[in-house]
Amino acid sequence: MSTPVEPVETQGKGERTVIYVAVVVIIVVAVVVALFVFESNRESRQAEEKADELIAAIEDAGRDAPDRDQIVRVLGTDGGATCENPNDALTRAVLLAQLANGASGPGARPVIADSRVVQGQLLIIEVYCPDELEEFQQFVDDLETDDVAGE
Repeated sequence: MSTPVEPVETQGKGERTVIYVAVVVIIVVAVVVALFVFESNRESRQAEEKADELIAAIEDAGRDAPDRDQIVRVLGTDGGATCENPNDALTRAVLLAQLANGASGPGARPVIADSRVVQGQLLIIEVYCPDELEEFQQFVDDLETDDVAGE
């Protein structure tokens, strides 16, 4: 018969402390990543719901809507750059600069744009930032537009 040998502790207290700290750090990192993924997934669902709402509004207007994934990537949950501040003077100036003849320098002239040119932006604002819609609608109503592009 043999005598059992008791295990001899080969690790010092400092080595075990390092292992415990490493395990705790790994767990904390895993929890933070899990929370981030959870929040990101919830935002993705919200973005998809808003994208579906925008697609329905575009199709109700009789137009072809972009792909849902494209809308989600560009507009997210908050409307992206479109809703950043649509009634800011600089934002309006950029829009008005796009309603020009396309020339640069002294040849640039404003034009009478088609009445549908800002309808997409109005739909985006209606879905993503409806609190900005009334003021932006007044701005659009003041633009001189006409049915110039045809169907």
